[in-house]
Amino acid sequence: MIVSTTETIPGKEIKESLGVAMGNVVRAKHIGKDILAGLKGIVGGEIRQYTELMADARDEALKRMTADAKAKGADAVINVRFVTSMIARTMSELLAYGTAVKMK
Repeated sequence: MIVSTTETIPGKEIKESLGVAMGNVVRAKHIGKDILAGLKGIVGGEIRQYTELMADARDEALKRMTADAKAKGADAVINVRFVTSMIARTMSELLAYGTAVKMK
């Protein structure tokens, strides 16, 4: 499965657009990690616990998006984007979406 943030794939021709492919995941902060992150927030710097949490969520959302595209019969997903939103004070959603296409 080709996944691209561009509108086209160099050297490939799009035969058919199959609609939007999406994959999302909602993650909550672990109380222990939240306490450590809060302390880190006081002194400044990168909060690795949250960086890792969001990286894992991004990977899972991408896997779910490609699975959705495969179910639609796609060879590729173009114009891939990510959106993050806060669901509740301790929960965030990460959505990956793009256009599922069949290539020639």
